[in-house]
Formats: sequence, structure tokens, C-alpha cells
Amino acid sequence: MHDLHVLLVEPSQMQSQLIRRMLEHLGAGRVVHRERGDDALAAMGEIRPSVVISSLYLPDMPGTELVRMMRDDPDLERVPFVLISSETRPQMLEPVRQSGACCIVSKPFSEAQLARALQNAIDLLSPEAPFDPEEVENLRVLLVDDSHASRRHIRRLLEEMGVGEIIEAENGREAVTRLADTMVDLVLTDYNMPEMDGQALVEYIRTQSWQASVPILMITSEHDQGRLAAVEKAGVSAICDKPFEARSIRQLIAQALVA
Repeated sequence: MHDLHVLLVEPSQMQSQLIRRMLEHLGAGRVVHRERGDDALAAMGEIRPSVVISSLYLPDMPGTELVRMMRDDPDLERVPFVLISSETRPQMLEPVRQSGACCIVSKPFSEAQLARALQNAIDLLSPEAPFDPEEVENLRVLLVDDSHASRRHIRRLLEEMGVGEIIEAENGREAVTRLADTMVDLVLTDYNMPEMDGQALVEYIRTQSWQASVPILMITSEHDQGRLAAVEKAGVSAICDKPFEARSIRQLIAQALVA
């Protein structure tokens, strides 16, 4: 924690003081505060932070635009992003979930919740897989998600784990084509996709594919319990929320591969 360089983007002086006190108490090594998104990007251009903690509503741009610009910059795309917001509407938070944010912290929040978000950022910065690196090197993973930003974020995590080959598909229908002639060790898929969604893909793999026993891990922002129950019934190996904790994904992948 003491090695972290945190860039805090928060227009409220009261809120920024509260967060800075929490960060100092947690032992964060350096905390830089900016009120605007453009000032935050300028600060990142001078010194790349370890993690960015941002409010959703900034004077010059929403936090969703800030994280999008970071993900489009090769020098900043791997910097963990933590959103702090009282916003609960899915349509407002979905762009952040799909961008590869490592955590969304809801206001009001405790120091323990902030500490967990920082720990998740540290996990992203220090990739450690709970299995033999030589085994991971031989893995072939099919990654299925209609969001380019989400695929890119998950791909980075897999690459940092040492996964040998990653095949991408934008939806379930494209994934079916890939599976027809390519043997894979693991399928990572989203739920909400055009053409063919995650549930239909799971059902196809379990009932029609020659790779019916392949482990399937669903990483999704879908929260409808009825839909998720249907996916579980279809035969998904595990389901993980977006945004996800890097440590949890590694553990779920390990469990799926040895099941």
C-alpha cells in the first residue's frame, strides 16, 4: 500500500478531504488531488499514477469519459480505475463496468470498502496466478464479449497471468464458429450480446458442441436473478460480476480448470 501513487479526481473539497484522510490512514504512499478530468489527464501525462480514484460527475466531463480516454491511451490503459459515486442507475454505470474499472464504490462508503478497492487495484498491478505458470502457458482461452473495452481489459489480465493463446469473439454466434474448428481449454463470456447472448451460447456448448465439457466462466454486469439462474441451469461453470476482482477471476479460472 505504501508504494501506491493515487490520483484522486474529485470536485468536492469536503469529499476529497474525507477520501484523502482515509487514504493516508490506510498508508497510501502518495495522493495527488485534481478537481477536473482534463487536469487529471495532464497530471497522468507527467507522472503515471498507480491507481485513479474518480467521482462520476466532474465539472468538465463524466468519469465514464475519463476512464474511456485512459483506456484509449497506451500509456494509461493498464492503470486501475476506481469509481466512487452515489449513482445507482444501470445505464449510467454500465460504461464504467464495460471499461474495465476494477471497482465501483458506492457512496456513502467506509474505509474498509475503500481499502478493498485499493487491494483490488494492487492485485491488478501484481498478477499472481494460483496455478503452475507452465500450465497456464499452454492454455487456449476463448474470450466472448461485444464490448471491445471489456475484451481488452480481460485480455490484459489473462496475458499478465501468462495465458498462452487468447481467441476473441464479439458475440455468441461468432464464438460458435470459433468452437467448430478450434479446441479450447476455457470459455470466458459476457451475458448481454447481440446475435446470440451468453445463455444461448452456454446452452449450445452444453448440448450441441463437440466441446460440451469445456469450462465456461461468465463475466457479466447482468443482475437479473431469473436470467442468471437460467444460465446456471444451462451449465455455466461459474458467474462473476463486472467490475470484477482480479484475485477472484484467477481463483475461478483455477477452479474451473481443475473441476
